[in-house]
Amino acid sequence: TAGLTVELFVNDFLMAIFFLLVGIELKYEMTVGELKNPRQAMLPMLAAVGGVVVPACIYLIFNHAGAHNGWAIPMATDIAFSLGVLSLLGKRVPLSLKIFLTAFAVVDDIGGILVIAIFYSSHVAYEYLLWAALLYVLLYFIGKKGATNKIFFLVVGVVIWYLFLQSGIHSTISGVILAFVIPAKPQLNVGTYIERIRRIISTFPEMGANNIVLTNQQIAKLKEVESASDRVISPLQSLEDNLHGAVNYLVLPLFAFVNAGVMFSGEGEVIGGVTLAVALGFLGIYSFTWLAVKSGLTPMPLGMNWKNISGVALLGGIGFTVSLFIANLSFGSAHPVLLNQAKLGVLSGTVMA
Repeated sequence: TAGLTVELFVNDFLMAIFFLLVGIELKYEMTVGELKNPRQAMLPMLAAVGGVVVPACIYLIFNHAGAHNGWAIPMATDIAFSLGVLSLLGKRVPLSLKIFLTAFAVVDDIGGILVIAIFYSSHVAYEYLLWAALLYVLLYFIGKKGATNKIFFLVVGVVIWYLFLQSGIHSTISGVILAFVIPAKPQLNVGTYIERIRRIISTFPEMGANNIVLTNQQIAKLKEVESASDRVISPLQSLEDNLHGAVNYLVLPLFAFVNAGVMFSGEGEVIGGVTLAVALGFLGIYSFTWLAVKSGLTPMPLGMNWKNISGVALLGGIGFTVSLFIANLSFGSAHPVLLNQAKLGVLSGTVMA
């Protein structure tokens, strides 16, 4: 392959870390979150379908010829960005509304991941995918046996990322799948952990009043505490906690710095079909939610009403990170004018939303 440029490193490798975090959030929601209960999950799932279908249709209505390849650009909702805006309202926002926004944004991301995997992958080299699949199976069974070493999962994950990069399937998908083979269950439950800590503390050797140097026995006891603490937090939850800072303060700012630049010139429209599709995406979220509730398919969650659903539907139109990512996949360097319009459309549409 050609040399790995900074842009390719950010878009192919660092964004795989971002999608690993997205995959962890998906697994969490499907295991213990809002998407675990099918009846509770139905409303945000239908809202997400509206948020995918309607913006894509609006885009295709206003964009023809070569620009139609970007139909998936306005379908993504930026979870962190939209929740960040919602959090500005503090306690005035009911908990059910935050859960609803998180759930439909997560489902929306599933749609984005599938679109990237199906429509934005080149010719597939199946031998690389076969090796990647074998490594996933290996990680799954190692996790089932009780392995908790996050570094091991991440190192094998880098190997899988390389195999995806060579296979023709977009390499960021490897991060999402990796999340689903990382164990979500800790080795120790909280009750057993507390009992073990109490026993260790009760046998901890006493220190002299002026003794600041630990004895070997004291160090051994503290290591027992450390080992037990590592085993009471699942690798999945621990990795999620570790990745949030790296993704929010390194990956996403670098991605925005590399990809969000807009060249202002005489070519192309300032406000066009992409802008309208991103900004009007809330219509799909609101209309599908309204149809689901009015038809009796699912009840309105407690604490929510049509006024605040319309507000959170607007926030669903915020599609910064993944929308810019799909814009690059759609047009790239081959269509700089269309890519420029798409970037400006995503940025202005997100501001309008």
